[in-house]
Amino acid sequence: MDLTSSQHNHLQNQWVREFERQEGEKEDEEIVAEIMGRRFFPHVIAYKAWEGFHFAGHEIRITEATDCYGAVVWPSALVLCYFLETNSKQCNLVDKNVIEIGAGTGLVSIVASLLGAFVTATDLPELLGNLQHNVLQNTKQKCRHQPCVKELSWGIDLEKNFPRSSCHFDYIMATDVVYHHPFLDELLLTFDHLCKDDTVILWAMKFRLENENLFVDRFQTLFDLEMISNFPSLNIALYKAMRKGKMKVRPSKLKV
Repeated sequence: MDLTSSQHNHLQNQWVREFERQEGEKEDEEIVAEIMGRRFFPHVIAYKAWEGFHFAGHEIRITEATDCYGAVVWPSALVLCYFLETNSKQCNLVDKNVIEIGAGTGLVSIVASLLGAFVTATDLPELLGNLQHNVLQNTKQKCRHQPCVKELSWGIDLEKNFPRSSCHFDYIMATDVVYHHPFLDELLLTFDHLCKDDTVILWAMKFRLENENLFVDRFQTLFDLEMISNFPSLNIALYKAMRKGKMKVRPSKLKV
């Protein structure tokens, strides 16, 4: 049976979409394999559990604690680290003032430091000991600026500890800060407090539950948000955000 012109075009469009989907999946798998290939493990069992990572031309060793969510390296952190390294010209961190919220083990802060930024790594007080240990052992005498570690409990004493008049951050970085916890209001308040008109937010997030989608909707009431990269196999998206009306350049040139 002969196909009409419209039927032929419809089938052709279906083939094109299927081809693009398959190519997208292939690219996703290849990049994810490259990202996860940056991780390595000790050959012998150590007294303290640690994982190794290759970023920014350095071997980074991260001490973890399996009894605490914030003391484990999650894939979203690797996605952001890979982006920072592979886009170091378009996203030049040299001498930039960077703060990471919910820094956890400190991997993102360490990579940003190794790439030349002046970094403030923040998290809850009970995580600062391990965070300080990781940051110090992986950056001492290796960085242009020695990073600092500071307590930041979302929404608490923000003006006291990070006064708007004197704190100016070029970048706010965050990975996996949105999950099933009761502090999403405080998290949004913290983003709002720390972000100036020219501050760029780089945020990697794994979508797990409806909470993530709801927070993204609320986040967009204050910030313009654009997806830089998406990794369906990991269920992770990487975003760039700025205050409403301040996004001047689309991130399409910034690719993972």
